[in-house]
Amino acid sequence: MSITGGTAVPSDVRAPVWAATAIVDGRPIDRVRFTADDAGRIATVERGVDPQADDRRLGTVVPGMGNAHSHAFHRLLRGRTHADGGDFWQWREAMYAAAASLDPEHYGRVARAVFGEMLVCGWTAVGEFHYVHHQADGTPYPTAHAMELAVAEAAAEIGIRLTLLDTAYLASGLGPAGGPATPLLAEQLAFGDGDATGWLDRWHGLRAALSASLDTTGLVTLGAALHSVRAVPVEAMRTILTGLPEDVPLHVHLSEQPQENLDTLAKTGRTPTGVLAALGALDPRISLVHATHLTDADITAIGRSGATVVMCPTTEADLGDGIGPARRLADTGARIAVGSDQNAVVDPLLELRGLEAGERLASGRRGRFSPAELLEAGTAGGYRSLGLGRHTLAVGDPLDLVEVSTSSLRTTGADPAQLALVATASDVERVIVGGRLVAEHGRLLATPQETTPEQLLAVALTELAGSRGADRPAPTQTADHPAQETQP
Repeated sequence: MSITGGTAVPSDVRAPVWAATAIVDGRPIDRVRFTADDAGRIATVERGVDPQADDRRLGTVVPGMGNAHSHAFHRLLRGRTHADGGDFWQWREAMYAAAASLDPEHYGRVARAVFGEMLVCGWTAVGEFHYVHHQADGTPYPTAHAMELAVAEAAAEIGIRLTLLDTAYLASGLGPAGGPATPLLAEQLAFGDGDATGWLDRWHGLRAALSASLDTTGLVTLGAALHSVRAVPVEAMRTILTGLPEDVPLHVHLSEQPQENLDTLAKTGRTPTGVLAALGALDPRISLVHATHLTDADITAIGRSGATVVMCPTTEADLGDGIGPARRLADTGARIAVGSDQNAVVDPLLELRGLEAGERLASGRRGRFSPAELLEAGTAGGYRSLGLGRHTLAVGDPLDLVEVSTSSLRTTGADPAQLALVATASDVERVIVGGRLVAEHGRLLATPQETTPEQLLAVALTELAGSRGADRPAPTQTADHPAQETQP
């Protein structure tokens, strides 16, 4: 329950929402009242009005944030790899070990905790780039789609919107010029489906399973992903692109590491962007994750296509990936979104600040993205990338809101239009998804019993630690920088 103006409003009720200030299209608008329809979409918007007795009264709100790229299980590595030095490829070995420790039950518990953290921090939607499909030896679980259903059920229970980006991951690398792709390594077998047809068959089966089990929640959408140009051979990508419905959001890791570009050029004579362009895959429905190391021609092709580029500033900094050309991409027509990726940091506002900070460091100039552009990347850009449609707080849009304190040590005295550059997740007070209050001051309200992400995570980690060592193979160790043939 939340108390608003002396009236108790149950958290699961879609009560009208009145905001003292709403940031709409980057501009503060005073005294805004929203109502929602039965689907949780905005039915009416009134500006310059006083609250009514049964309204849920909030302070300053922004549209809910869309996390366009997440690997939930990478959260298990937070605070455990940062003292090791090395680079992306060394970190990858720890990631494989984390993947090998999971089964559907434990993955579901981890996902609940991670999605809960996202929600209380202001992410109201997440794209889970999911590739841990099977048992460690590559055999399917006895229950079809067990891992995928565990992730989807976790999101529905927490109350966050999920686009499950079921990922095709078919090879460990491109292989030599003129030869076949390199087969999956032992520690990657859980990711694979044999070939493109096998992945498509599983994807269509998953679509039916999700529709049967979670369709009524309105929170779960099925998308698709090609892991990378390195992990899905060209002909397999062609088959998948033909076999997917055209309206399904499609994501792919792109040019995160320079070695990917070198290997792709050696194999195909094209950059990874060039490979996708030749397949006809560059279009407004695709989201290109990272896009860190691009040529001028790549930037032009991506911009002209209207694709979305998903930057993950805290992860790209943590792994030493580099700073992508976000401003140049936006100037050529690409849309920008952000994601938490490895979830070493879960804070949408820090991702937005990191996007701008990287641009300033690379260019020596301030104000590369305006506060309004940053907020658009974190909200409308993320929702568009996830196939969730328009998200501008207009009639017909989802009534997803994040209340941000304007009276904390960080935000006192700030222009509300510039909150994206001063606030953090610590300033998130209440979160609305589909017109319902789902989080308040760090507490999760949509779960069967009110809880916190910390409590969920403590349970998940304790149970996971207890299960390790029981019928769980250790990941195969490979030579340092083994031809640098894969991405996470």
